[in-house]
Amino acid sequence: MKKAPKNVQNLVKSIPMENIEFLSITDKAIYLADKYVQENVVGKTSIEDCRHIAIATLNNADILASWNFKHIVNVNRIRGYNSVNYKYGHKRLEIRNTT
Repeated sequence: MKKAPKNVQNLVKSIPMENIEFLSITDKAIYLADKYVQENVVGKTSIEDCRHIAIATLNNADILASWNFKHIVNVNRIRGYNSVNYKYGHKRLEIRNTT
């Protein structure tokens, strides 16, 4: 979150702690994130973004909100992530921005 714009940091800080759920990275999430890279959805330098998406996918998130328009909120990337999800038996993940 330190790299996020100040308005995004302030928005996250305004969410009451009882409404926040922290999720851990698992071996399954690492595996799925690696698949996104292996299937050329994004390059190796975006592995942290891939892990974020894999964790959301494996925890059945309804929507993943992001301000990363290059590697996450991008129609071609979204299609790529979801094609890998489908291939490995996971549900489609809605990925949106907040604007």
